[in-house]
Amino acid sequence: MSSSNGFSGSLFVVAAPSGAGKSTLVNALLAKEPTIKLSISTTTRAPRPGETHGQQYYFTSAEDFVARAKAGEFLEWAEVHGNYYGTSRLMVEEQMKTGTDVLLEIDWQGARQVKKLFPQAAGIFILPPSIDALEERLKKRATDEPHVITKRLLAAGGEIAHAPEFEYAIINEEFDVALSELTAIVRAARCRFAQQAARNTSLFAQLGIHAE
Repeated sequence: MSSSNGFSGSLFVVAAPSGAGKSTLVNALLAKEPTIKLSISTTTRAPRPGETHGQQYYFTSAEDFVARAKAGEFLEWAEVHGNYYGTSRLMVEEQMKTGTDVLLEIDWQGARQVKKLFPQAAGIFILPPSIDALEERLKKRATDEPHVITKRLLAAGGEIAHAPEFEYAIINEEFDVALSELTAIVRAARCRFAQQAARNTSLFAQLGIHAE
């Protein structure tokens, strides 16, 4: 993601096991840093009540999705419970070229696909302070049946095993601390040489700095 690629925006990939507080942290980050855009996924599942095309998801048909996947239009995609979900490569690249920072809230498998195309993407894994804390948070959400919570906890171990594939790990024990760490990562990434060179081309030329 160097300036030679024309991307002056940064790409952030955030993953976590269910119940680690990923969505709450991401939403708080977006409120603090409104210049970051949360990537909206494309899906073939039907809209749920209250969902609007272009807000929660971009809704499309399975035929259209498969054709676009074959054409390489997605940064990452997967089939989940009989429906396809994917991140538009074209939309992400378009935003990054204009200097917009983009954040993807996806799982470790999607993150692995993204890193193949964008090796400079900042991978951030949100960890719970303990498995017990994770179980407690899942119960407090009161959105899942007990057997679903058990299933999520079993899956969490497998997901956490992929944390070493990410550049950053945030332990979400105290929310304010975790949020400040997430914000610090975002701000530091903006100061990487490639991003500064792409955003300040005239200044760098004036100073006689030539990006690699």
